[in-house]
Amino acid sequence: MTDPVHILTINGGSSSIKFALYQIGEPLVRTLHGKVDRIGFPDTSLEFNDRIRNQQGINSFVASDPKSAANSLIDWLEGQHDFAFVRAVGHRVVHGMKHTEPVISTQELLDELHRIVPYDPEHLPREIELIEAFHQRHPKLPQVACFDTAFHHTMPRVAKLLPIPRRYDAQGVQRYGFHGLSYAYLMQELEHLAGSKAANGRVILAHLGNGASLAAVCDGCSIDTTMALTPSAGLMMSTRSGDIDPGLVSFLARSEQMTAEQFDRMINRESGLLGISETSSDMRDLLAREAEDVRAAEAVALFCYQAKKGIGAYAAALGGLDTLVFAGGIGENAAPVRSRICAGLGFLGIELDELRNADHAQVISTDTSRVAVRVIRTDEELIIARSVCHVLGFDTSIKGI
Repeated sequence: MTDPVHILTINGGSSSIKFALYQIGEPLVRTLHGKVDRIGFPDTSLEFNDRIRNQQGINSFVASDPKSAANSLIDWLEGQHDFAFVRAVGHRVVHGMKHTEPVISTQELLDELHRIVPYDPEHLPREIELIEAFHQRHPKLPQVACFDTAFHHTMPRVAKLLPIPRRYDAQGVQRYGFHGLSYAYLMQELEHLAGSKAANGRVILAHLGNGASLAAVCDGCSIDTTMALTPSAGLMMSTRSGDIDPGLVSFLARSEQMTAEQFDRMINRESGLLGISETSSDMRDLLAREAEDVRAAEAVALFCYQAKKGIGAYAAALGGLDTLVFAGGIGENAAPVRSRICAGLGFLGIELDELRNADHAQVISTDTSRVAVRVIRTDEELIIARSVCHVLGFDTSIKGI
């Protein structure tokens, strides 16, 4: 018998690293997954679930910075039985500029990623360190970079342009969009669940989590999305402001002598649900408190209002709407949020079945609704694993290579 071939997926965030092992087969089978959380804090931990050996746990973890976290994670993975069968590593890379497909990581690619760090200084340095750490420790192991921006390369130029002096467009300052790996998975799953007619129709995807965005998809291609040059744009999020008046930059510089670095921290880490509520960035906390705390109630209301407005705008861009998909931690689990977003959208053909919604059913619209409203649990790690198989030509019909 041949050894089972595995793919390792790495999804690095600003203070966390998600990982998963997939055994190649039809379908791909996730054998192990986990997360290193709170990197850089004293209580860093590694949580894992090994479904093959029915083991799970949380380990304390020494990771004072992203580089040490990457090496400590590799140390831990090397101690796992299935790591010996890993034949490739797939990485989520948030910003890919002009890349439209996953690519094998090379020194040339790493040099390019280093050059574009200013476009995403919060994510790219951590993702580069993860790729470089695996290359140093396992130089013969192929690595594939899967870009979050690639899904949106089909947007028309009018959706990509930012209304600032044209010379910046020549420098690559434009709308790129993010959450692309999530959106790619959602479109594949929509076709699987509802057929090609639905997947090729007029679709709005709502990835609502710590980061939140909408995407308008027509004929299977992204035509617009709320995030722009950076993931800070668009909808209000857990700690990010989303779109705000650009005049705030000069106003706060004059009135509070706020620097560019302080402004960046404010809109990315101190705003959104946290900024409005002054208590929590977690939607679950705010829903529990909104009855007695007006700040929590206003944070939830603003989040739902902005998402509702975005859906209306994208229905206009699409010329109508056939399917609305909710995903992400909030979109998948917060029934009251879904209900409030859809309330009043009957003119678009959206009619929610509140019992189905409360039960988190796959389809939460009524049988007579002109628009199908779905809840799909997204899976960025699986789309990374599928992308690695495609790029490296792994045959998923066999389990050993």
